[in-house]
Amino acid sequence: MSLDPKIAAYLAQGDTGAASDSLAGIRAATEVGLRRLHGAPEPVASVTDYEIAGAAGSPIMLRVYLPVNAPASGARPAIVFAHGGGWCLCSVDLYDNPCRALANATGCMVLSVDYRLAPEHPFPTPLEDVYAALVWTTEHAVILGIDPARIAVGGDSAGANLAAGTALLARDRDGPAITHQLLMYPALDDRLSSASCGEFAEGYSLTLETMRFCWSAYLGDANGADPDYAAPLRAQSLHGLPPATIMVCEFDPLRDEGVAYAQRLRGASVDASCITLEGMIHGCIHMLGLTPAARQLFDAAAAGLRRTA
Repeated sequence: MSLDPKIAAYLAQGDTGAASDSLAGIRAATEVGLRRLHGAPEPVASVTDYEIAGAAGSPIMLRVYLPVNAPASGARPAIVFAHGGGWCLCSVDLYDNPCRALANATGCMVLSVDYRLAPEHPFPTPLEDVYAALVWTTEHAVILGIDPARIAVGGDSAGANLAAGTALLARDRDGPAITHQLLMYPALDDRLSSASCGEFAEGYSLTLETMRFCWSAYLGDANGADPDYAAPLRAQSLHGLPPATIMVCEFDPLRDEGVAYAQRLRGASVDASCITLEGMIHGCIHMLGLTPAARQLFDAAAAGLRRTA
């Protein structure tokens, strides 16, 4: 398909980046710029913040969304969710609208993890924070009204990387059982050598140069060491992982990484589906206020979870 016309018009404005001379400036500009695309927030039944212990016991925040159509009682499915932003940008506050929409679309309680950002906290701290949130969620499932047999991990972009890495950690540490991986346009390979990385290197919001910066910030001193959990597409083995729904955007430099990961999962006897979000660019979880076509991401998330429920 062709690029969604509303997204094409947005890109034609030429002001989709977060130009600044400092990381603090880029972070601030990203929060403002993406929020403009959200549209009105969807109502949910409740939003509750918890302080939990992250990596090495350091406190982090977990924001919990109960969908508007949630039953009054009974154990509910849940998604431990990691936001995108190249491991160094974005926040739980910025992802308030997307998490509301995700909770309502899937009927799941969504637990949004305020993991610590690189480069101040490089690999493995963001990953360990998300894993700690999974462990905490499992341990507190009964109190939260969550069915411990229906806890998924999910995220978009760098957050999808952290969700996939968390699934690997849970497998290798005999950790909590995960029912599903919900990976939205995931960043999975620090080599950035796929065909789509070349085809969409510039002009589609996310650039190849930006991804190189983000990987460098995330890996820090581990850069070039090929850490198994940092780049899941390069993991030695994908056997024994939970079922996965992988969404890739048609016009995204990271598209081929998601396709390749689904193929590797299926080769490891993991139930994995790969869905192309037609006409979409990277970051479309933020674009419900820009184009109605962005709704397909949330519809695909709901369908993927139902497939293995």
